Amino acid sequence: KQDASPPPRVPCKPMPTKNNLLDSRQTKEKRSFCMVEKGTSLLKKMEISVAEAEKRTGKNAVNMQETYTVYLIETRPVDAASEGTNPVPDSLWRRYSEFELLRNYLLVTYPFLVVPPLPEKRAEFVWHKLSADNMDPDFVERRRVGLENFLLRVASHPDLSSDKIFYSFLTEENGWKETVFETGFQAKADSRLKALNATFRVKNPDKRFAEMKHYGDELQSVISQLLRVRARAADRLYGVYKVHGNYGRVFSEWSAIEKEMGDGLQSAGHHMDAYAASVDDILEEEEHYADQLKEYLFYADALRAVCRKHELTQYELEMAAQDLTSKKQQREELATGTIRTFSLKGVTSKLFGQETPEQREAKLKMLETQIEEGEELVKERNAECEEFVKSAWVDIERFKEQKDHDLREALISYAIMQISMCKKGIQVWNNAKECFSKM
Repeated sequence: KQDASPPPRVPCKPMPTKNNLLDSRQTKEKRSFCMVEKGTSLLKKMEISVAEAEKRTGKNAVNMQETYTVYLIETRPVDAASEGTNPVPDSLWRRYSEFELLRNYLLVTYPFLVVPPLPEKRAEFVWHKLSADNMDPDFVERRRVGLENFLLRVASHPDLSSDKIFYSFLTEENGWKETVFETGFQAKADSRLKALNATFRVKNPDKRFAEMKHYGDELQSVISQLLRVRARAADRLYGVYKVHGNYGRVFSEWSAIEKEMGDGLQSAGHHMDAYAASVDDILEEEEHYADQLKEYLFYADALRAVCRKHELTQYELEMAAQDLTSKKQQREELATGTIRTFSLKGVTSKLFGQETPEQREAKLKMLETQIEEGEELVKERNAECEEFVKSAWVDIERFKEQKDHDLREALISYAIMQISMCKKGIQVWNNAKECFSKM
C-alpha cells in the first residue's frame, strides 16, 4: 500500500535484555538515522511494530492496586533489513493511557489534520459470545493490532511522521511524558464550551467544511448501523452453525442401531461436527473486518474535529473584525460628537454633561492605538484562517483517498470471506451426500 495505508507487519525478535543494550550516547547515535524531514514518511526509515501485550499489576496515582496491560513497541532501521542483517530491535513498553496522551498532543498540535484514531478502550458492537471485558485476552490482542495500526498510520502520514514527540514516543522509554507536558499543549487545547459557542454563533461558515462535518455525522451513523447488523448476524450465524452439531449427535446415535447404514451415518455425523466447530474461526476472522470498520467509525469523529476547529478559527476572526468595527464607530462618534446608537455613553453624557476636550483627545488617542492593534489582529486571524483552510483541505483530500481505498478493500475481503464460508458449507453437505450414497 501507499503511505496512507500501513504496510504488512514485520515480525520482530523478542525484547533484548539489559546486558546487551547500548549506552545512552551510542543509542542516540544509532537512532539518528530515523529523524526524517517534513513530508517524508518515517516508515521509509524505520520498521515499527507492537509485538506483544503483557498484563501487569501495580499501584496507581492514588496508591491503589490495579491490573493493567502494557504493549511492547519494537523498532529497527529499514536499511538493516534491506542489507540482509537482522539486528536486535530497540524496544520499550507503553500503556494505553500513554497512546491516548500522544494522540491528544497530536490533536492539539495539528488541529488542521485528520489525526488517526486509537482502537476502542472497551469493546463495542459485540455479539453475545464475545467478551466485553477489556482484560479479555482476545480483546487485548485485537487492541494490540489496533495500536500497531495507529502507529503505522501516524508514521506514514506526511506531516505527523516528522513530529519529534512521536519519534521520542517510539524510542525514549523514560522521561517521555515530561517532554510532552513541557510542550504546553494542554494550555492550547480549546474548551468544549468555546467550541460549542463557535458552532452556534459563527455567522459565515465555510460551506465546504459544513458539508464535510455533515458527511462525518452521516458516515458515523452508517458505519454504526452496519456494525449493529453485523453483530446480530453473527449471533444468528453462531446459532445456526452450532445447531448443526445436533445433526452430528443424532447421526452418531442412529449409526449405533444400524448395521448396513451405520458407517455412512457415522461419517456424515463427523462432517456435521466439523461444520459446527468451524464457526469459531469464521467469527474470529469477521472480528478483524469489524475492527477495520470501527477504525473509520472513530475516523469520522477525527474528521469532524477538524471541521469544528475551523468553525472556531472562523468565529475568532469574526469576533476580531466585529470588535474592530465597534472601535472605529466609537472613534467616529467621539470625533464628531454624535452618537448613532443607544449606549451607556450617550445616557451619561446627557446626565453629567459632555467630556472636556482633553478627555476626548486622550480617548481618541487610546482608540487609535486599539484600532491599530485590532487591524493587526484581524490581519493575523485572517492569515491563520486562510492557512488552516489550505492545510486542512489538503489533508482531508488525502484522507478521502485513504478511506475509499481501505473501505473498498475491507468490503471486498469481507465478501470473499462470506463466499468462502458458503462454499465450505456446500462442501460439507456434498460430503454428507456421498456418505449417504454409500450406505
